[in-house]
Amino acid sequence: MRFDFNTIPDRRGRDAIAVDGLGDGSGFAPAAPMDGFDSIPLWVADMSFATAPSVTSAIHERVDHPFFGYYEASDAYYQAIIDWHRTRKDVSDLVREHIGYENGVLGGVVSALNVLCSKGDNVLVHSPTYVGFTAVCNANGYKLVHSPLVLDVEGVWRMDFDDMERRIIENHIHAVIFCSPHNPCGRVWERWELERAMELFERHDVWVISDEIWSDILLDGHKHIPTQQVNDWAHEHTIALYAPSKTFNLAGLIGSYHVIYNTWLRDRVDKEQSLSHYNSQNVLSMHALIGAYSEEGAAWTDELCQVLSKNASYAYEHIRDKYPGVTCARAEGTYVLLADCRAWCDEHDVSYDEFPHRGWAVGVTWHDGALFECPGFVRIAVSVPYSQVVEAFSRLDKFVFGVSEARF
Repeated sequence: MRFDFNTIPDRRGRDAIAVDGLGDGSGFAPAAPMDGFDSIPLWVADMSFATAPSVTSAIHERVDHPFFGYYEASDAYYQAIIDWHRTRKDVSDLVREHIGYENGVLGGVVSALNVLCSKGDNVLVHSPTYVGFTAVCNANGYKLVHSPLVLDVEGVWRMDFDDMERRIIENHIHAVIFCSPHNPCGRVWERWELERAMELFERHDVWVISDEIWSDILLDGHKHIPTQQVNDWAHEHTIALYAPSKTFNLAGLIGSYHVIYNTWLRDRVDKEQSLSHYNSQNVLSMHALIGAYSEEGAAWTDELCQVLSKNASYAYEHIRDKYPGVTCARAEGTYVLLADCRAWCDEHDVSYDEFPHRGWAVGVTWHDGALFECPGFVRIAVSVPYSQVVEAFSRLDKFVFGVSEARF
């Protein structure tokens, strides 16, 4: 491979909550491991891979010009987004006026809800549910209505369209937060699924807020279909939110963007997100995106997806073959897997609350599924070098699931 995805970095003391945030008592972070075990960061959704060289080169070039005054986003910034969506997502109708800056996807979600809803309104989401959606909706006075995803006979997470429609009608819902690809289930929705969902939303006048931050992390050849490209109605009734942060490990730089084709909707969202005067871009974030959305950045992303495909396949197959009572769908996108450990816990008389601690104790810092509305599950981010994925499951074999000689 052209790029290094094998070196295990030492991120301690270098602004990484993935390793330095353990045991902070917040209820969000895993507990620190026992003495004698280092931590393998499999929880927070960032990566133990250095970002693409084109990103750091772009930042270095800008820093070499030591002036950081007021500025406007450049033509190169908008063109990089347009070119990336054209070449990576087959989008041919995106122009500069459709793009708007957001500090973060979650801030974009709130701005969109403030335009589309009244405080106290019900908002549809799928469960398992990304913890960020829960946090921002609770904080801003919106009530989440959960429509559970269901596993089909082939072990694939699917939308339950009948359940979605019932909940929309019963709860007078007119906005949905749609996650595509889905976190934490790792689904990349097929076109027929998106078409049926959009038909349902159109029938009941439900506006779509589509979080597509994971849309560049596609495993084993899966293809992402932007929600706005599904049909004409979705094109005009969707606020899509993107960022380079998941793909290029740039969450600490801050910087997302929305795509809105509908002029009325775009004007209202732009006005809403401007009111605080805090939704302002950082100049280094702008240059980081330009470096990311480049030819070299595309090559780096292609290799990243190969690495993550290998990691996710190893994790899925290991769980399937070695851990009776644990089920896990094969991830199609993102770098997270959601493992259902309830049957194992029930058989071994282990509480759902206690179970995640057994991994944390030996440095396997997976995420407690209760945060995603699914107690008894764990979310596993395999965004680390392959050797660490193997080591993590070796520890689980020995100390948690008892498939090797040693046991926890």
